[in-house]
Amino acid sequence: MKDCPKNSNINDNLPPSDIDYVALTLDIKRWGQELGFQQVGITDTQLDSHSQHLRQWLQKGLHGEMSYMAKHESLRQHPDALQQNTVRVISLRFDYLPPDVETVKLLDHPSKAYIARYALGRDYHKLIRKRIGQLADKIVKQTGQRSQRPFVDSAPVLERAFAEKSGLGWIGKNTMLINSKAGSLFFLGELFTDLPLTIDKPQTVKHCGSCTGCLEACPTNAFNGPFELDARKCISYLTIELKGSIPIELREKMGNRVFGCDDCQLICPWNKFAKATDENDFKPRHGLDDVELITLFLWTEDEFTTNTQGSPIKRIGYERWLRNLAIGLGNSAKNSHGYEDIISALQTRRNFSPLVKEHVEWALKRLS
Repeated sequence: MKDCPKNSNINDNLPPSDIDYVALTLDIKRWGQELGFQQVGITDTQLDSHSQHLRQWLQKGLHGEMSYMAKHESLRQHPDALQQNTVRVISLRFDYLPPDVETVKLLDHPSKAYIARYALGRDYHKLIRKRIGQLADKIVKQTGQRSQRPFVDSAPVLERAFAEKSGLGWIGKNTMLINSKAGSLFFLGELFTDLPLTIDKPQTVKHCGSCTGCLEACPTNAFNGPFELDARKCISYLTIELKGSIPIELREKMGNRVFGCDDCQLICPWNKFAKATDENDFKPRHGLDDVELITLFLWTEDEFTTNTQGSPIKRIGYERWLRNLAIGLGNSAKNSHGYEDIISALQTRRNFSPLVKEHVEWALKRLS
């Protein structure tokens, strides 16, 4: 049950009528917390308004090169197409903020690399999926073999929509899920099930009020307005999803952000309630929470492969890693301490590939 096969349908019959689903629902929430999740919510599979919002967003082309968003739109709208007989979605929250790491202050040091806080430790996909698989095992032990499947940001699932419907928070103006007691610095995961569990009260009020701090804080002005992000301008998209050249007009605005961006979350007043994680796997590795751009840029390809093993950073590959760091170095303070070393470092990578060369040349010109 740890790796539920896609579209597995172990039992085509209706769920047993002799199960106390109210008690089972309470058990599932307790098991989830015992497995390290901070919150567990349950909802049905209807996502009408969220599906409409997604369709409009895609029609505007705001997803950029993320063609999979449009390709799998129908699967996002119909959960039972991903897992047959699904009637409930168990949504789970897992806090990831590492303790004792600098956030906003690091952005004021142009020679240092800013890496999104979620990516400082090990890749969350496997860890959280394993925990959800363990939850599925407990459910099976209690109810017998059922049709269920875990998801963690790796399939066409509208996870924030399900989380909002299950009462875990509201989707804020920055399009992130926000919890009034935990902010937004957390991961989400889901378990699709055919068990008719008790549904939680959905979050119907968005507590952003008149605040527009997240919209104004975005370095690249990626928000068209409240609740609408133009991914093509988002630094997380540019540094992680975009495979080619980063638009010239956005490079200077990226500053020292070389993998992801947290600005629209760091400014959010609700994140004063964000709690540090106790999960060791999410603690910073290789000093990535406080490291010089030039240090990372001078990693060899073998060092990159070794140092990003089991990290979310590995997915972008060495070439895009150099591309992003070249922009960061180009935005470092001109004539600052270590200036000559930065110029020398950039020159050592200028012929790595046409993509890297383009961004290195931009950086050298900017620093000249």
